[in-house]
Amino acid sequence: MDSVILKAGERPTVAVVGCGYWGKNLVRNFDQLQSLALVCEADPAGRARAVEIAPGVPVTDDFQTALDSELPGLVIATPAETHYALTRRALLAGKDVLVEKPLALTYEEGRELVELAERSGRILMVGHVLEYHPAIVRLLELVRSGALGHVRYIYSNRLSLGKIRREENILWSFAPHDVAVILRLTGGLPFQVVACGGAYVQANIADVTVTNLLFDNGVRAHIHVSWLHPFKEQRLVVIGSRKMASFDDVTKQLILYDQHVAWQEGQPIPVKGQGEIVPFGPEEPLKQECRAFLDAVATRRPPVTDGASGLRTLKVLQAAQRSLVMNGEPVTLPIDSFQLSRPS
Repeated sequence: MDSVILKAGERPTVAVVGCGYWGKNLVRNFDQLQSLALVCEADPAGRARAVEIAPGVPVTDDFQTALDSELPGLVIATPAETHYALTRRALLAGKDVLVEKPLALTYEEGRELVELAERSGRILMVGHVLEYHPAIVRLLELVRSGALGHVRYIYSNRLSLGKIRREENILWSFAPHDVAVILRLTGGLPFQVVACGGAYVQANIADVTVTNLLFDNGVRAHIHVSWLHPFKEQRLVVIGSRKMASFDDVTKQLILYDQHVAWQEGQPIPVKGQGEIVPFGPEEPLKQECRAFLDAVATRRPPVTDGASGLRTLKVLQAAQRSLVMNGEPVTLPIDSFQLSRPS
């Protein structure tokens, strides 16, 4: 198709690159926010899908069209192995970028993108959509307010049957969401990562993994992900010294449990109380993420899931992958300038 030069209006407008399994949701949301100006999709079926979702929005198969346009923002929702190259081209073209998770497939590539965005004054945002879920935002408020006491342990289960990928394993497909949220809840990086799992459907592509994170303040966390599971479970549990909290993304319930362990005459005694349903807003997490990108483009303020945040998640994922291929050998994370969490 011929390249078309597009001009942005006063309202921040974007091009979405990719209208596949996940990209179609981004196309829908940016169109509903009246901020979609172009869709780029190589696959004819994807282009037809884009026309159906967002009638009247130009569609092209040429990525260069988006780079040549005057649109300020590009949203990249292509296969993970293309994220680094496309994001780098977009940043070099002077675009603000929202790229789906993961930021890249190696820490070195991710760091290069973060540094490139910083040098060029561009917004770089990673699509860790779970961080924009109203229930997770509310849970973070509970943790930071001290309602749970000192956080001691966190675990997350993200389990289902399919969709089974061929280009990435379950760790890289499912776990980025949970890693990002756990890093947000703990406020820092673990110093040690241990991961184990198994490949049962395709050789060398893990279908099930369990990742353990150890933080220097004594907090531990584990993440169990699988696409080879008889039922769907998406549950995040935070154990505090005063109370406990559970978010079930299947039943859409956030529950705060008045339960803890007390000591009586030198003995640990479980104190069981009632669970209280904690209300949270009805907003669609992905729409909140899209709004956050548009706000960042307009205000030049980094979003919650900025490039540095995505890089921290990538560091943990890479360490987990290394441990996985070494059959569960612990991997220690080095400290660098991207170690500390930025205030949000």
